[in-house]
Amino acid sequence: MSTRPALSELPDLPCDAEGPVFGAPWEAQAFAMAVALQQKGLFSWTEWADALSTEIRHAQAHGDPDTGETYYRHWLRALERLVVEKGVATPGRLAERAAAWNRAALETPHGRPIVPPA
Repeated sequence: MSTRPALSELPDLPCDAEGPVFGAPWEAQAFAMAVALQQKGLFSWTEWADALSTEIRHAQAHGDPDTGETYYRHWLRALERLVVEKGVATPGRLAERAAAWNRAALETPHGRPIVPPA
């Protein structure tokens, strides 16, 4: 099992000469979660790339203009789908955590880090 992502296997990964590029902190966090779960053996990079490709194709079929701005939304949906399929989380638990993050974001003053309740 590879301990590093094979970036060439990941469809449309936004990169520059130094590696992946992120437009917001949550994108880097989603990337890091996928890497960590792959390293722990939850899924292979091939399985991850397939899940991500499926999400991207689905979004494009439903009108995503594929400008690169929504790439990590697809990444997050693929990650959520895989953790549900692997039995790590339920859709309900994911929805609870998303709601907690949204509440925390609304209650956090601008410029401060968002800290959702445990």
